[in-house]
Amino acid sequence: MHSNWRCDNCGDVPPFHVAEHISAEIVGAVLRESASGAEPMPLWGPWPLPAGWMVTGVGWAGDDRSGVRATALACSGPEPLGGGPADLVFIAEQPGVGLGTRFAGIPGIDPGYLLSEALSDGGARSGPDAKIKVGGHPTPLWCVKSPEDRSAYVSEAKGIWLYAVAWPASAGYLLAEHVVLHDFSEGVPPELVFGAPSPYLHGRV
Repeated sequence: MHSNWRCDNCGDVPPFHVAEHISAEIVGAVLRESASGAEPMPLWGPWPLPAGWMVTGVGWAGDDRSGVRATALACSGPEPLGGGPADLVFIAEQPGVGLGTRFAGIPGIDPGYLLSEALSDGGARSGPDAKIKVGGHPTPLWCVKSPEDRSAYVSEAKGIWLYAVAWPASAGYLLAEHVVLHDFSEGVPPELVFGAPSPYLHGRV
């Protein structure tokens, strides 16, 4: 018997916590939690928000022993091609956590092998699948293999993994637009708009 959280496929993993509701106060509480560890974690979110989009959830992975090792922010809005509902979850995580791969629907706890596959499939010649600005820096995103109901992109920012997972898969085209990710630990914009909780972040889909 032990007190660690365990995944049947990956072994010991940090527990994942999701706030039931979303507001500026809840985002602030998560930021205080993520800043309390030895290595403060960024909380990435698009700012300015794309037209019609809202912040719809926030979560983090970690415990009192290890501190926060990953953060997740969900956004919802109109799907860029068809206009239906779409969701995006942005995840920052330290190596060996597995939160990003869980939402991406891919095996393992780190995406390095998937990035290698993407590059070997011609990505090194054709360049990244999307380019966004993260924390003021141009950042390439690589699309990795995932289930057909979503699209998953991986990169690195501030020395840790960055994931962007979109439902439906075509919602990933939003990342081809001028998307800028801001680290909310450096300040939460007072104009941030909040919406109903994301079913994807809460595991209801």
